[in-house]
Amino acid sequence: MIELPEPIRRYFDGSNAHDPDVCAACFADDAIVRDERHEHRGVGAVCEWMRDAITRYGHTVEILSSAETGDGVTVTGRVSVNFPGSPIVLRHSFVVAGGKIARLEIVP
Repeated sequence: MIELPEPIRRYFDGSNAHDPDVCAACFADDAIVRDERHEHRGVGAVCEWMRDAITRYGHTVEILSSAETGDGVTVTGRVSVNFPGSPIVLRHSFVVAGGKIARLEIVP
């Protein structure tokens, strides 16, 4: 089992359970998420982003690895979605501050 900081573990648990409210609760009020060349600012926007992603993709993430970086944690995951070419491997780069996710960037 790969050890992750608590808010990151809860984020993936909520994501895989398709629960945008659980995911949003992991983020700071002023969090920033970058995904698919779009930026989402604030916990309300993050919740809407997750709700939309769940509706469009019905995704699940299998965590493959985790590494501490200069200012955060990068998690590599195999993401299974409901479109051709699935699964895909994506990097999730997190910055955690005050027990909440402050930033998340998702890239191939």
